[in-house]
Amino acid sequence: MNNKIKQIVLNNEENMIAFRRDLHMHPELQWQEFRTTDQVAKQLDQLGIPYRRTNPTGLIADLKGDKVGKTIALRADMDALPVQELNQDLSYKSTEDGKMHACGHDAHTAMLLTAAKALVEIKSELRGTVRFIFQPSEEIAEGAKEMIAQGAMEGVDHVFGIHIWSQTPSNKISCVVGSTFASADIIQIDFKGQGGHGAMPHDTIDAAVIASSFVMNLQAIVARETDPLDPVVVTIGKMEVGTRYNVIAENARLEGTLRCFNNTTRAKVAKTIEHYARQTAAIYGGTAEMIYKQGTQPVINDEKSALLVQKTITESFGEEMLYFERPTTGGEDFSYFQEEAPGSFALVGSGNPEKDTEWAHHHGRFNIDESVMKNGAELYAQFAYNYLNQDEI
Repeated sequence: MNNKIKQIVLNNEENMIAFRRDLHMHPELQWQEFRTTDQVAKQLDQLGIPYRRTNPTGLIADLKGDKVGKTIALRADMDALPVQELNQDLSYKSTEDGKMHACGHDAHTAMLLTAAKALVEIKSELRGTVRFIFQPSEEIAEGAKEMIAQGAMEGVDHVFGIHIWSQTPSNKISCVVGSTFASADIIQIDFKGQGGHGAMPHDTIDAAVIASSFVMNLQAIVARETDPLDPVVVTIGKMEVGTRYNVIAENARLEGTLRCFNNTTRAKVAKTIEHYARQTAAIYGGTAEMIYKQGTQPVINDEKSALLVQKTITESFGEEMLYFERPTTGGEDFSYFQEEAPGSFALVGSGNPEKDTEWAHHHGRFNIDESVMKNGAELYAQFAYNYLNQDEI
């Protein structure tokens, strides 16, 4: 542990919270994070850390230590969600109708900037380079890939990220070895039957019946065609079928998602969903076509990296801070950075019933326990310091 880092973070805690609240009041959706990018740039200018803007939003900044060594990338996402804020009593509630930081990305950005402030002060002790990645558009799983395409991971030896997590208690931090977040893919299935008058169903092929039958039987894939020890979630979240109460539907469109941790299982289940759709449609004399879009990859923490994070947590905060959160079938496009270099992803607990911060991510009541932001900022900086100043990982 570097005591200078801890003290600098604590000295900047008030400014960090103020910066987070400013971002919370001015949420920006995917690829629209122009003000957020400008605010981050101003802070980097004050710190004297060179950076470049990515197109259309986002920044990549490099802090070179005084000693030669490897490069570690630290990533924070910046985008908000199209969610109406329901926290009406907050002094810093969203000023944008229908938009809010309902996932904690405002805190991630503020924590990474504070980590940068700490690392600037100890650059003479750094053996290598710290790259700060301020990423847009995580919520639609496009930002990481675009940042990589624009050079974010060039020359990077290791990558580390953090997510505020309302399901984990405040003052607990988790970084498990192996599976952390699941892949998150999008499914669209179009069923076609033959429409007609509702009073003469015998002359039709009812797309509503086909679609309903498919949905009711879909979970058999999870229950009977996958290993029960290999988690899989298949959800149909949207169904569009029919035009009028007395018209048999000719078309039905279903949209859903597939989540899992194993790419072999992922491919098998995707193929089986399409098979179920076509065969169900055929039973009733209809047809089915599926469009399958891969979203995020699974987030799988590298063992050596996760163990170093755990060591950093215990050394910096004490054994009582270390926590082992169960994997979640939520998705995170941090996974694309892990395809470019080994690394890990930590969860900083923010769930505090006394502060009403246990609401689920993406809920209109979501908020964070701001007292834990110093934990995230310090973990960013301490891990970077530990990684660069050890002999091997």
